[in-house]
Amino acid sequence: MTKYPARQHALNVKKHLKTKIKDLSDYALFLSGSFQESYKYSDTAKVFRQERYFYYLTGCNVPSSHVFYDLNKEELILFLPEIDYDDVMWSGMPLSLEEAQKKFDVDKVLYERDIDNYLVKYDINLTTDINQSNKKYSNFLKQSDKRLFYALDESRLIKDDYEISLMRKAAQITDNSHLAVMSALPIETNETHIHAEFVYHSIRQGSKHQAYDPICCAGPNCGTLHYVKNDDSMEGRSSVLIDAGAEWENYCADVTRCFPISGVWTPEHIDIYNAVLDMQSQTMAMIKPGASWDEIHLKAHKVLIDNFLHLGIFKGDKDEIFKSHVSTAFFPHGLGHLLGLDTHDVGGYPNYNDADPKLRYLRLRRDLQQGMVVTDEPGIYFSPYLIELAMKQPEQAKFIQTDVVEKYLPIGGVRIEDDILVTADGYDNLTGITSDPDEVAAIVQKGRSRDPSHFHNVV
Repeated sequence: MTKYPARQHALNVKKHLKTKIKDLSDYALFLSGSFQESYKYSDTAKVFRQERYFYYLTGCNVPSSHVFYDLNKEELILFLPEIDYDDVMWSGMPLSLEEAQKKFDVDKVLYERDIDNYLVKYDINLTTDINQSNKKYSNFLKQSDKRLFYALDESRLIKDDYEISLMRKAAQITDNSHLAVMSALPIETNETHIHAEFVYHSIRQGSKHQAYDPICCAGPNCGTLHYVKNDDSMEGRSSVLIDAGAEWENYCADVTRCFPISGVWTPEHIDIYNAVLDMQSQTMAMIKPGASWDEIHLKAHKVLIDNFLHLGIFKGDKDEIFKSHVSTAFFPHGLGHLLGLDTHDVGGYPNYNDADPKLRYLRLRRDLQQGMVVTDEPGIYFSPYLIELAMKQPEQAKFIQTDVVEKYLPIGGVRIEDDILVTADGYDNLTGITSDPDEVAAIVQKGRSRDPSHFHNVV
């Protein structure tokens, strides 16, 4: 397959839409892509990010484009913006209709001037929302229909072979960039250096955009789940956590690795690292079609409790500890989420009002299906804020050995995250960068054995 399978994606959406709307004879779809924005009071352009629902139906990254899908004829039509000849001297000629027809898997490619001729064909043209890209056509459009979002989300939920190939590429780039970070400690004395090293190696491999802002932290900062300051000194600290993923053709990788700055694990760091690795290995073994993600997530909490009892962080009966929800003070987030065109991809149906605090922040609340890509990312964190909240609740505080907890505070936190494709009989781990603690330490030590002059480091 040489083209992004846009027509098959459109058929997927139609199939799911028919489960909600039996008679589609009066319906069509019209989606608009993102437009190129500039910063306010400036002619400097923002980084362009294509609207993901539009991309799913087109595979097109051209700003200010639109797509019409005739549900009855099953005809997919891409509309490109009119040529701005004043811009040609600055930006060059845009993609021609002929070039676009060869590049994209659509039935027709036309200019925007022809849109009206198609929008008058059907009584109802479903769109996601009225925005700056499509407001001129608002009289023809019906926005925010939940049935359309359902069809789009259910279609994007299951990845086809072409999408999986893009995600494998994003994962491979991400693997190499994580390896580069682990290997360059002689020139990494600040969290910013970790950030720079990852992005530099991603761009060198052709990934110009990150799937999300990298999280690069050392020591106690690792206890903040989405720490993105990335500007603190690493001096006097022993642990690093980097959560970073490259993007390839709009598809995301999302990987977290932790390592010892010196190349030698401290006893406290390896205690927690092995506990998280245990959480991940036991939950990953449960991944297969039909498995309940809720149950897999709760298994991670049970494994944490077993490890904390062994380390002396918790005391008491493990069943009572589980019922008290005290484990959420150390593992407050969900085990993982769907991954695809977005880092937190659509179709997971989270319930952020769940009465169970162990499930409240779980972004995927459904059984696994073949073709889903999910992250498996257990973590253990020593956040003074979360620990203080737990200590204010007697039903939780009675299980916490505060004197033992204190010796783990300098670590901040450990998270291990891999990207997992659900297969017919289990799973395929798309992430290749090692998480074995001995291998991680060996990579760091090998890098530290090199003189800083070994690295391309101008400043």
